[in-house]
Amino acid sequence: MALETWLAILIGIGLGSVLALLRHTAFPNLLDGLFKRTGTPDLEEPLFLVREARIVDATPAGKRLLGDRLGETWEDLRTALSPIFPGLPAAPPTRPLRLIAATADAPDLQLRPDGERLRIGLTGPPPKLSASLSALGELSQLSRLRRAAGLAPYPMWQTDPAGDILWSNEGFGKLAALAEDEVLFQVTVPDGKPVLRERVQITAHHPDLPEWFEVTSVRAANTWFHYAVDIDAVVEAETARRNFVQTLAKTFAHLPIGLAIFDRNRQLVLFNPALLDLTQLSVEFLSGRPNLMTFFDQLRENRVMPEPKSYDGWRQQLAELVAAATNDRYCETWSLPSGLTYRIAGRPHPDGAVAFLIEDISSEIALTRRFRAELNLCQSVIDTMGEAVATFSATGVLTFCNAGYRGLWGTDPDSTFADVTVVDATRLWQSSSEPCGVWAEVRSFVTSFGARTPWRQEVRLTDGRKLCVRCDPLPGSATLVRFNEMPSDAMEPAPPRTALVG
Repeated sequence: MALETWLAILIGIGLGSVLALLRHTAFPNLLDGLFKRTGTPDLEEPLFLVREARIVDATPAGKRLLGDRLGETWEDLRTALSPIFPGLPAAPPTRPLRLIAATADAPDLQLRPDGERLRIGLTGPPPKLSASLSALGELSQLSRLRRAAGLAPYPMWQTDPAGDILWSNEGFGKLAALAEDEVLFQVTVPDGKPVLRERVQITAHHPDLPEWFEVTSVRAANTWFHYAVDIDAVVEAETARRNFVQTLAKTFAHLPIGLAIFDRNRQLVLFNPALLDLTQLSVEFLSGRPNLMTFFDQLRENRVMPEPKSYDGWRQQLAELVAAATNDRYCETWSLPSGLTYRIAGRPHPDGAVAFLIEDISSEIALTRRFRAELNLCQSVIDTMGEAVATFSATGVLTFCNAGYRGLWGTDPDSTFADVTVVDATRLWQSSSEPCGVWAEVRSFVTSFGARTPWRQEVRLTDGRKLCVRCDPLPGSATLVRFNEMPSDAMEPAPPRTALVG
């Protein structure tokens, strides 16, 4: 028994010495692993895979922690994780690194280089690791939100029910520093409304140059969050538009043409005094902003437009009128029972608006009718003349002829759409006469400029008749060509061209 006891003691001492030696030599990790098997081992939760200082992959937990911003740089990752792990280096490490979180309950951050890649994960006991992943994600998101709110270029602040400021961002602080002791935004927060929007004017930068902000106030529990947006450009645009409309109104006030502009909802938004005079509509009626259908119905009631044959057809015609005006295709002339004549035109405007122009053209129509009557009278007088007459413009275009000309040459120039030139006319004359050089002289006379002397010449037609051709210059370089039929015995053989004096 004594020998066995001593052998056991010696074996125990030997094993202890071997274990102590192994623990201090090349196998400490092996022993640590053996010893830790009796406790709870640390677990690692992979988060990110980094290559060339860029995030190339992430686990779902990593995406929640980073906010799904895959493909960002190492600097972006460091910015997101630095509030939790302050010791994160400025560049990806080349050696294994384990960082302790700023909060006691958070797991550690493990960084392990793997060739050209860097693996990043959380490491810690299972209870701490599983409980902290969601908390770290919320902490990272909260950090980003605070940073975003703090760096926002627009003022943001929080107030209590008394109006005292509880929190503000950097944008608010910059304006508050310029305002010194003055209240920056005079915001009235009413009871019973969860959201309020109002325009506020401040003079933080310069007392003579006010700035405009639209402040949105949102109730949150027993406090208010306020968000101010710079609307200087909007206010300037509205002011410019208002001034422009006033300028147009002053300009339209002196126009003799009646103007009515309807917006996209077909409500009257602008009219001028001439519209009152032409339509006999009252100021009260137009100021009430009638719609387009009511406007034209009132015109019909006032007999300022032709009376329609049927009311149903009139409503359909009015709808077609609006559609044509929207497409810039509407223009009509109204002959009124009073004897007046109006020209109505519709023009499209931006944003679906449409404008109607009403013009009194009674004088113009009367002048046109009188001028047309005088022309018809002159035409009738010239048609009764015994000689054939044709007038050519300075460019050699036939502008006028009488019945004698049409009967002599068997043509009606007014029946053709194309212009009849002196070349066309002389070809016709030459085809009906014996060969001579008179028609070439006519062409030369008609198309020449400067001082010209009247002349006459005689030609013989193919049917044996003789004509006296006379060319006379007219004002504006025009030319009058006359043809007189001569008796047979009055025809001289090949007479020379005779210039007419006086």
